[in-house]
Amino acid sequence: MTVFVIAMASEAKTVLDNMEGTCETVACGKRVVKGRLCGMDTAVVITGVGKVNAACGAQYAIDVLGADKIINIGVAGGLNGGMNVGEIYGIEAAVQYDFDLVQLNGTKMGTLNEFKEPYLPLNALPLYPLKRLGTGDRFNDSQADFRLLTEELGADIRDMECGAIAQACAHAGVEIYSFKAISDLAGSGSTTEQYLKNLALCLEKLTAHISDIFEAVNNG
Repeated sequence: MTVFVIAMASEAKTVLDNMEGTCETVACGKRVVKGRLCGMDTAVVITGVGKVNAACGAQYAIDVLGADKIINIGVAGGLNGGMNVGEIYGIEAAVQYDFDLVQLNGTKMGTLNEFKEPYLPLNALPLYPLKRLGTGDRFNDSQADFRLLTEELGADIRDMECGAIAQACAHAGVEIYSFKAISDLAGSGSTTEQYLKNLALCLEKLTAHISDIFEAVNNG
């Protein structure tokens, strides 16, 4: 079964508004909604914000719900001039930019202890332009983070969950797809103010595209 793993209730609503026959439970502190989308069984795990929440939600989807494909959707920040607010992008690879074993292992920033390279590949589909994403447990306007993400890691987008979901899926051998709508752009003012201003636009765009995304993933 294909399962959505999503951080926030507002983001999950973009999927739930497209589903039929839903029933809801709470498991392991996560809201879980089962139902049908495009005539197929599916579920949504609403994890809460951050990497640990996201990884726990992904593992629940895999171990309990039997997910063989996971879709992570949501809003995220753009890091360069090639991004457009309100547009959806597919994620081809993700790195946890706040994971640091540089001093111990001599590896590049973001390289997990059990991997050799910083970026983990995702199951990308050519529905939207493909980008690389950096995940970290920080929502800020830090110039140091911006330089790390863009100059050292070459990321296009940043969020707080996708990289952790990718790590859980890599260990479980489960396919992961991720699609992000851009709510804010680095260098265009306060990230928080942009996010609040553009959130509704991003959620509206995702709602309109959820069925296409779900069908593409299941037919891919």
